[in-house]
Amino acid sequence: MLGRWFVKGDVDGFFGLFIDNLLQLMLIQVLSTGVCGLPAELVAGRILPGAAVSILVGNLFYAYQARKTGRPDATALPYGINTPSLLAFVFLIMGPVYQETKDPILTWRVGLFACLLSGLFEIVGAFVGDWLRRHTPRAALLSALAGIALTFISMGFVFQIFASPWIALLPMILILATYSSHLRLPLGIPGGLAAVILGTALAWILRAAGLPSFQPPADPVSLGFHLPVPVPGDAFALLFSKAGWKYMAVIFPMGLFTVLGSLQNLESAEAAGDRYDTRPSLLANGLGTLAAACFGSAFPTTIYIGHPAWKAMGARSGYSVLNGAVITILCLLGGVPLILKVIPLEATMGILLWIGVIITAQAFQEVPRAHALAVAVGLIPALAAWALVLIESALRAAGSSLYQAAPKFIPSDLSIHGVISLSQGFLLSSMLLSAILVYIVEKRFLRASAWALAASALSMVGLIHAYRLTPSGVENTFGLAAAPGFGVMYGLGALLLAGLHLVQGPTSDPGPRGDSGSEGLTET
Repeated sequence: MLGRWFVKGDVDGFFGLFIDNLLQLMLIQVLSTGVCGLPAELVAGRILPGAAVSILVGNLFYAYQARKTGRPDATALPYGINTPSLLAFVFLIMGPVYQETKDPILTWRVGLFACLLSGLFEIVGAFVGDWLRRHTPRAALLSALAGIALTFISMGFVFQIFASPWIALLPMILILATYSSHLRLPLGIPGGLAAVILGTALAWILRAAGLPSFQPPADPVSLGFHLPVPVPGDAFALLFSKAGWKYMAVIFPMGLFTVLGSLQNLESAEAAGDRYDTRPSLLANGLGTLAAACFGSAFPTTIYIGHPAWKAMGARSGYSVLNGAVITILCLLGGVPLILKVIPLEATMGILLWIGVIITAQAFQEVPRAHALAVAVGLIPALAAWALVLIESALRAAGSSLYQAAPKFIPSDLSIHGVISLSQGFLLSSMLLSAILVYIVEKRFLRASAWALAASALSMVGLIHAYRLTPSGVENTFGLAAAPGFGVMYGLGALLLAGLHLVQGPTSDPGPRGDSGSEGLTET
């Protein structure tokens, strides 16, 4: 009976998927307390058990889905917490809420509400995902995701790698070597697992030698049994409050990425020999995220990239069951802080760097060559958002604030108001600017005009570019004419592009159309 569910390849597949999921849990533990100001007991008692529910339910469903095919070689879809969404929610939603209010409960509730909306987007995407893929340029989607990958994932963590070279640099090199070359290590050890073992060994050897490069967290570990507790009241608490809805410019694009990325990953699985129905796969994805929010986790789940790699390892359905079970036990027993006392987070950061690099590279590789211009333009808003975080962090460290320093900036040195404007709703503006340029390159000026008109509308209601600088920081502003300068000028730009369509006249060659759809989008 056991042999029907587990084969040797499931062990290899389990370690690969488990290390990936473990990294997300470690990030949740560290970033929730360090960036979002959440109490450790809230993370251990609500967030991690809620994450366990979503991970367990999802892994069991995809294992069942694989078994239901009736083929003994069917490999379950890999599944877990969505890395880009995790970092986006921490740095672009929950972190700013805590910095503004210093209220950890409000911060948590905003995260739950964002997760709840993300799950709803995923469920809707099960019915309209294919339509979205056909009408949104691939470059627009990939460049916006690559912007997060390049800044908040790659650059955000590569600094920490190079700040701790004794324990982080060699694991990073091993990650890059094994992942980029697809080299199989002796005994079939996954590259991620080998890198974590190497980094951990280095940390403790150096510590024993009197070189304390690794300082385990000082907080005492309190192992216990934390049952998941439904918290629908907290998840829906902000339904009629602007505190949650004000971050829609982040929530909507991330939900869209999750939907389209899941569709691509289903295509990837089919190419590897495992065809799964779209609708139930995406519905399970969305329901898993809703379960996370309703049980206290603020972090969405998704179908992971990499199904062909797990299949090549010989993994079937058992690796998914093992992953869900072990992750659940770890979360319910409060074991993540104990792991952080043994495994330095720096030893795992090479995996994050790889994720960021591969997503950024893909944005250029998976679009027609002529659309690389649009990808490059789409990176700029994310760079502005990241620059604003660095500026604000530096000012706080110096005992000042952006509100105090903004009048002192010389525009010829740094147009700080331009940085802030571009950072507001940067995921949406990235998609918009990239889509406009895609259709300009293709000489499809009417479509470019339509996207410019969308940019005008979003500016006027405040989803992009609108802000108010206050003593507590940059605040979103919503309402009619929230960013009138941008709204009017994008509108005039739409008219200009429509005029260029008339000037161009009928032509037999509208330019290098390529494939403007979103095929090729992946999620991690």
